[in-house]
Amino acid sequence: MTITASGLTKAAGAAAAVAGTIFIAVQIGHPASDTFTTETSQWVARSCAKIVMAALALAGITGMYLRQHRQSGVLGLIGYAMFAAGYLAMLSVEVIAATVLPNLVDTEPGFVNDVVAASTGRKPAGDVGALQALFNLAGAGYMVGGLIFGIALFRTGILARWAAALLAVSTIGTAALAVLPEGFNRPFAVPEGLALIGLGVSLWRHHRQAETATATATAGAGGATVRRATV
Repeated sequence: MTITASGLTKAAGAAAAVAGTIFIAVQIGHPASDTFTTETSQWVARSCAKIVMAALALAGITGMYLRQHRQSGVLGLIGYAMFAAGYLAMLSVEVIAATVLPNLVDTEPGFVNDVVAASTGRKPAGDVGALQALFNLAGAGYMVGGLIFGIALFRTGILARWAAALLAVSTIGTAALAVLPEGFNRPFAVPEGLALIGLGVSLWRHHRQAETATATATAGAGGATVRRATV
């Protein structure tokens, strides 16, 4: 099996679209953030899905950046680096939620609830230590990085601009969750999921169109060469 740049770009587009779909799906019927100790199995299952989502999103946004890194310039690089750092931190948070917290449910339920509260932007009752820095990185990278990366994608105009604009607005818009009731947490993830789906499909389609145009141009050039040779 030969790995090509074309194949990797298509895979990145597919990864982004699947990540967006998972991001929306895991929000449906999601348990409240203060029920980890009583809904542990549900939380673990959804955290595992979010691990897959974060990994696919990282692959997807990497493909998007590489497709237009020359056109997006420094702004694109900064946005990509911050957004990728946010998703990497998010992946780490979900790994902790799926593998560490379940082992502490019976012995340290208060700490578990504090960690979950801090990870969802609520103020914990106790100290969660260095985990707070990880949660802050995930939040800042996701919001600010998503905003800058979305603006960079919109400016280049290579991928669907509506999806790039939705990415920028939906990621920075989550800052409003700090003052909104918890019930808004899940619906706010839907626009981000749609943005990833739109950008992923756009990346896939744009690359296929580029391949078709290149093949047509090559065939035309070949035909012209044959005609000149027979004159």
